[in-house]
Amino acid sequence: MRERVVAACDGASKGNPGPAGWAWVVSDGDERTPARWAAGPLGRATNNVAELTALERLLTAVDPDVPLEIRMDSQYAMKAVTTWLPGWKRNGWKTAAGKPVANQDLVVRIDELLGGRSVEFRYVPAHQVDGDPLNDFADRAASQAASVQESAGSELGSPEPPPSPDTPAAAGAPRRKAPRRAGAGASSSSSSSRTIKAKFPGRCLCGRSYAAGEKIAKNAQGWGHPECRTAEA
Repeated sequence: MRERVVAACDGASKGNPGPAGWAWVVSDGDERTPARWAAGPLGRATNNVAELTALERLLTAVDPDVPLEIRMDSQYAMKAVTTWLPGWKRNGWKTAAGKPVANQDLVVRIDELLGGRSVEFRYVPAHQVDGDPLNDFADRAASQAASVQESAGSELGSPEPPPSPDTPAAAGAPRRKAPRRAGAGASSSSSSSRTIKAKFPGRCLCGRSYAAGEKIAKNAQGWGHPECRTAEA
């Protein structure tokens, strides 16, 4: 049995509320390199729901007998299950202002999963050039799941999620090209060549975001910039 598992989890919502997704990642022995990971869609949800869901899925996926370190960039999710939760329980799941606790079902489930196990929470800031690599991986995976609304992960054989456009590029770092997929050439049909205006903000397969109202086109992984569809062909 491993002495400790180091992991990270994150949630994303494109619009808050909007298309949302969750992700978690467990490191290998060096505590920096992902050994296994998973991500999934939530449909339309808030960022707080996505963050709590990511934590719940991570706790479910890790052996409860192994001590766990969880790295997160969500102050809300961390405080909800460490600082505020005892008071909420004493108050009959009411806040100090007497209002019902938001997302109570998720908080209750996480409280159950934390029972009897050793868990250390560690806050790490998001979108840093030299930030925590596990949190960065979870952030990218959650953002991709929110954008494309599809499940991904190591057990599914999914490729590493694309870089986040919210993270500044390191000085001198090479620009990553959009991945090329075999057999994904552009079709001559009108359905593949047309462009539409995005109803929600999202992320193209190249890793860059697009805004609501911006023109997008169908590509091999969903919707994205028209020029990326052409470049992929």
